[in-house]
Amino acid sequence: MKKTLSFLTIALIAAVVTLGGYKYFFEKSQPNYTLQNETIPMVNANFGTSNNNTAIDFTTAAANSVNAVVHVKNTTISKGSGNIMEYFYGGGEGQKMIGTGSGVIISADGYIVTNNHVIANTSALEVTLNNNKTYTATLIGADPKTDIALIKIDADDDLSYMTFADSNLVKVGEWVLAVGNPFNLTSTVTAGIISAKARDLNEFDNQPQSFIQTDAAVNRGNSGGALVNTSGQLIGINTAITTQTGSYVGYSFAVPSNNAKKVIQDILEYGDVQRGILGIRGVNVDRVAQEDASVTETEGVYVGSVEQGSGADIGGIKRSDIIKELDGVTINKFTDLIGYVSSKRPEDVVNVTILRDNERKVIPVTLIKLETFELDDVGLEIKNATKNKLKDLGVDYGVEITRALNRDMTKAQLTGLVITKINDNPIKNIDDAKRIMRRRVTGEPIKITLVDAAGNINNFIFR
Repeated sequence: MKKTLSFLTIALIAAVVTLGGYKYFFEKSQPNYTLQNETIPMVNANFGTSNNNTAIDFTTAAANSVNAVVHVKNTTISKGSGNIMEYFYGGGEGQKMIGTGSGVIISADGYIVTNNHVIANTSALEVTLNNNKTYTATLIGADPKTDIALIKIDADDDLSYMTFADSNLVKVGEWVLAVGNPFNLTSTVTAGIISAKARDLNEFDNQPQSFIQTDAAVNRGNSGGALVNTSGQLIGINTAITTQTGSYVGYSFAVPSNNAKKVIQDILEYGDVQRGILGIRGVNVDRVAQEDASVTETEGVYVGSVEQGSGADIGGIKRSDIIKELDGVTINKFTDLIGYVSSKRPEDVVNVTILRDNERKVIPVTLIKLETFELDDVGLEIKNATKNKLKDLGVDYGVEITRALNRDMTKAQLTGLVITKINDNPIKNIDDAKRIMRRRVTGEPIKITLVDAAGNINNFIFR
């Protein structure tokens, strides 16, 4: 019995020691956990505003848009030879080619805005409404520079149409709809946000553009379609996508509604586009700040030069001024300036806010008319030369080269030089150039006589 008690006592002591050791060596280093009833905050993912919990409703905007967006079919005639006999002996009929795109009805009586590239080289235009009714359309006018065109159909009844919104008020991050006819479907709606404003897609620095960028899906056939806000108002004309596949990959671009509206009004009132300019040459100020330590601004347009006799010159804008605003609209880069001025006409007065010697000034500037002519077969744009320009070069007449139209001419760096003759005919103004180019037989060489900055005369032949 005593022996049994001894074993029990030893076992009990061992258990106590074991338990105590476990508590001391293992549980001593373990953290204490306290369970609490905690409410986890929930995020309402309904894309509502901070002022309410109501989700944005796209249905009203879509309903207001789809019936105002049309399908545009453009028939062109290819003049290429169909067979080897036609190549040697001529004759034969041109081949018909069909291109498609979209358009936006902007009036009850059938005026439609679309892209210039949708209707280019047209021999016949056909418009199909969202209700599948088809009409023959007439080309009213087009502007290749902005890629905007105006066409018209005659319908028996008033048509659904879209109203313009002020594209200057569009904000990055704002919800938008892209409405068009991709893949030959009836009106299709996609949604996205404004990704950026005043986006430039042009490869040439002297030909800046100003697009609204969005991530709303846009594909082939959407060209000329509508970019609308959540109220169903037109804020842009869908024009381009950036892609290596030919299909949408995340970015699309639209001509701002203010610019498209101005082009349309000019076509209706004048028959062509009236372009106003400030009369400056400028660059993004951050580029200057990288090389000039005295320039501390990183946003705005640095004035590199002012054209004599221009509105900027008369108003008092000077070289090295930094343009910060136009009519109260913030100008962060040169494309902001281009986008705003492109919505104005010659003789419009623009209040230019500049920064000069760290002081802000507001200078009223009257826009002057930009009168230019494109020598397409040469790849140059020209304008009438000022008296001071001719005097500086020591010549009595000529026209000034304003910009290059292709990569080769850009490399040649001819901007600012003066053309005095074309095919040995004196050129005193752009009307002389127009007349000579219209008389020229297609395909014949073009001889250009240039005067450079040093007054040297050079002749170039373009074939």
